[in-house]
Amino acid sequence: MRLWVTGGGGFLGRAICAGALQRGWSVVAPGRAELELRDRAAVRAFALGLARGDGAGGGPTVCVHAAAVGGGIGWMKEHPETAFLGNMYIGLHVIEACAEVGMPVVGVSSACVYPRDARQPMVEGDIWAGEPEPSNGPYGQAKRMMLVQGAAAAAERGLPCAFVVPTNLYGPHDHFLPDRSHIVAALIRRFEEARIAGAEEVVCWGSGQATRDLLYVEDAARGVLAAASLLPGPEPINLGTGVEWQTGEIAREVAAAVGYTGRVRWDAEKPDGMPRKVLDTARAASRLGWRAEIGLAEGLRRTVEWYRGV
Repeated sequence: MRLWVTGGGGFLGRAICAGALQRGWSVVAPGRAELELRDRAAVRAFALGLARGDGAGGGPTVCVHAAAVGGGIGWMKEHPETAFLGNMYIGLHVIEACAEVGMPVVGVSSACVYPRDARQPMVEGDIWAGEPEPSNGPYGQAKRMMLVQGAAAAAERGLPCAFVVPTNLYGPHDHFLPDRSHIVAALIRRFEEARIAGAEEVVCWGSGQATRDLLYVEDAARGVLAAASLLPGPEPINLGTGVEWQTGEIAREVAAAVGYTGRVRWDAEKPDGMPRKVLDTARAASRLGWRAEIGLAEGLRRTVEWYRGV
């Protein structure tokens, strides 16, 4: 089996490529310098080349579209158009090209597709039950359109496909810079810097009461690869742990993982983002035979160890 992985140099993409190679699959993962996904003609030409058998050998090619344009809450609030257009363009071009050449595709969406007030745990059938959380709404809407396009291509052209909806990810190779980091990476950087500096207090965004479902990146990659193997169809499939953590609890877990013993103060004037977020994972278990394996304490240990080794 051969995978074409978009975003293969990114956080999740790296884990997908590594997992595929461990399975003995071949991987084609051009970076932006080799293939600009916002260029429709270039994406189409690349897909046609793979369909002809150009490049590395292997069995039938499956495209895993893991590339994304995004960042943390602050970045999303400052760049709503960039997030919307970037994800719209790359999703449209990749899935259209795959449909044209008959190449199966696995699209990686995001739990940001869910309505702000979605019932918990969030089930796939509720994705369209309301508007996404406003702080990342344009990003969430673009990720919803990937689901629409995939279902349409499956209905009209019979495109073999799967679409996964991962929750908040963390792990090695995450984005740790302040403008791009999500909750776990941001907290690891902040607490580690405070530990080294001997700071008595760390200020964190939000109320500490919002909740998140945290998935280790290697677990997410396993789910994506299971979807690539089985291609169960266009209905979205959640990838999460089903465990709901308050952000205050997450902060305490991260502080313990890095050995920070000072105070934590929450700045409630900063946004919480989605008030609650935990995913129902029954569909992933039944259709992919997948469930998360790495608990938060172990995942944080591995992530902190990697961060300190950079």
